[in-house]
Amino acid sequence: MSDDRPATVPLDHTASTERGNDFETPGQPGRRGLSRRAFIFGAAATLPLAVSGYAVAVEPRRGPILTTYQLSPPDWRPSDGLLRIGVIADLHACEPFMPVHRIEEIVEGANALEPDIFVLLGDFVEGLNGFYAKPLPMADWANALAQLRSPLGSFAILGNHDWWHDPTDRASAVRATLAARAIPVLENDALLIRRPGTAGFWLGGLGDQLAFKGTGRGVDDMGRLLSQIPDDGRPAILLAHEPDVFPQVPARFGLTLSGHTHGGQIALPLIGRFPVASHYGQRYAYGHVHERDRHLIVSAGLGVSGVPVRFGVPPEIVLVEVGAPETLALHNAQNRAEQTTALTL
Repeated sequence: MSDDRPATVPLDHTASTERGNDFETPGQPGRRGLSRRAFIFGAAATLPLAVSGYAVAVEPRRGPILTTYQLSPPDWRPSDGLLRIGVIADLHACEPFMPVHRIEEIVEGANALEPDIFVLLGDFVEGLNGFYAKPLPMADWANALAQLRSPLGSFAILGNHDWWHDPTDRASAVRATLAARAIPVLENDALLIRRPGTAGFWLGGLGDQLAFKGTGRGVDDMGRLLSQIPDDGRPAILLAHEPDVFPQVPARFGLTLSGHTHGGQIALPLIGRFPVASHYGQRYAYGHVHERDRHLIVSAGLGVSGVPVRFGVPPEIVLVEVGAPETLALHNAQNRAEQTTALTL
C-alpha cells in the first residue's frame, strides 16, 4: 500500500461545537461531589455506548469528505494532458441511510469539483437486508445521478448487490434504469473517450466478479474486455467493482478504480480495518495501491451494507487527477499561483 496520504476535506463545510460539563466539586453548598474514580468508571461504562451510537447514527449519515489523489500511470504522456475523474462508489440507496435528498446533496458536491468525467463504481441498490432499511425506487436514485455534470459524461459499472437484489433479474433493471438516463453501463466493454487536444483514452468496465451470490462466480471476462482495446499508445483505465482482480489486471491498464470494500466500514487504531470484503485482507481494503508499476484506487464509498455502521471510515467522494509528472507539476503550480492571487485581493 502506498505511503502517500491522500488529501481529504469535508464537502459539507459544517462546523460542530461541543460544550464540556462543569463537574460539581466537594465543599460547595447544594452540590454533590464527583470523585475521579467515579468519573473514570462512568466514562469507561458509557464509552462503548457513545462510540456505537456515533457509528450507527452519525458517521454513516454524515456529509462526505473529498479525497484527492494525483497519479502518473506509466502509459500517461504529456500529450495526454490532465484528466480529472470524479468517482462515486457504493451508493446503496435506501431509507433512512441514503435517502433521495442525501443523494442529491452528494451530486451537488460532486458537481462543484468540476471533473472532466464521472465514473460510478456500482452497488447502487440497498444492501442491508434488515435494520429497517427500505430500498429506494430505482428511478429516484437514478434521477439524482442523472444530474451529474461533466464534459465527458458519466459511465457506470455494476456491483454485486446490483445483481443480488433480485437473482432472477440478472441486474437488468439497474442496467436499464441507468441507460435510460444516458449513463452507459460497461460490462466487459471498452470505449474510446475522445478529448479535445489529446488522442483520448480507453475506458474499460469489468463485469462483476461476484454476480452469482454464494457461488464465488461472476460475469467478469477480462479477455473479452482486453480484446476491444488495441495497442495504439493511448492510455487505458479499468473500472472494476471488486479490487481483488488487481493482481491479474494486464499491464495495458495503468490505473484501476474500485469500490466494494467500503474501506471496511470500521477502522480502529492498532487493529486496522474490518471486516474487509476482500480475500487479500488489508492489502486492497482502501486507498492507493501501487504494484508492478500499476495503480489502484479503492474508494470507501458512500453508503453502508451488511450493517448500518461506519467508524473511522467516513463516506467519501474521490477525485483522481491523472497526468504525466510534468503535467501535474504545472497544474499544482497554477493552483498555488491562483491561491496566492486570491489571498492578495
